[in-house]
Amino acid sequence: MLIADLGCSSGPNALALVSIAVEAIHSHCLQLQQPPPEVCVLLNDLPDNDFNTVVKNLVMLHQSNKPAVVTVGITPGSFYERLFTSGSMHLLCSSNSLNWLSKVPEDLMRNWIPAYDVDEHARSERLPMVLEAYAQQFRKDFTNFLELRAKELVSKGRMVVSLVGRRSDVTATKFSYLSRTIYQILSVMVLEGVNDKEKFDSFYVPVYEPSNKEVREIIQEEGSFSIREMQVHDPTTDMNNALSTPSKFVNLLRALCEPILVQHFGDVMCEFRALQSVTGAWRATC
Repeated sequence: MLIADLGCSSGPNALALVSIAVEAIHSHCLQLQQPPPEVCVLLNDLPDNDFNTVVKNLVMLHQSNKPAVVTVGITPGSFYERLFTSGSMHLLCSSNSLNWLSKVPEDLMRNWIPAYDVDEHARSERLPMVLEAYAQQFRKDFTNFLELRAKELVSKGRMVVSLVGRRSDVTATKFSYLSRTIYQILSVMVLEGVNDKEKFDSFYVPVYEPSNKEVREIIQEEGSFSIREMQVHDPTTDMNNALSTPSKFVNLLRALCEPILVQHFGDVMCEFRALQSVTGAWRATC
């Protein structure tokens, strides 16, 4: 049996999904008084992910499941491309990864439309166009993702996906919590002369938070999968501790977005962190 986690990252939760899956398989077989099947666990993320830490944890997963046969492996690459051979996978998992787009919406870059203008009036006028471009890019990416995974799964294979989204009754009239905060801090850095405005105008956070209605519609339109269950959870209770102070929230932003910020702006993270008070002010008015 082949299991894969798409977008595993490298932190302490890198093995969480596959560990739960392996445990569930073993528990099910125990109830049926059957020997567990041989399981191959594959972890996927982009090639620049820190796989050294992941590999060490994979070895521990392999050892902890003895005498059951659980082999482990790494599959670097983008999940917006083919990763596995046709009809080979039994279970695919992905948690909080599909919010990341494959690329910035081309219409915005081609027409030099900033995602978040420093000028509030210009920002308000452009926002509907910007949000629609992000929504269309997510639709393309998620449709492509479904088509690729359908080819890789065995007949009656399963896929479990979780991602950050918004309720269907909430209209997409502003950026996500994460993106808005990043743009707001960076715009203050522009006004203070820390960041170059031209660089800021060409920066796009490649993240989109779809509604559950959007996700359902895309799955149904693509047609390869049937939805067995769709749940919507409010994560704010669990996140209260992580977001309880501006400094904690900025640390969360850094963990998620520091690589793309440094790549685009250079080493500005000290200034970024110094402006954590902006985050506190923004959260107070949200």
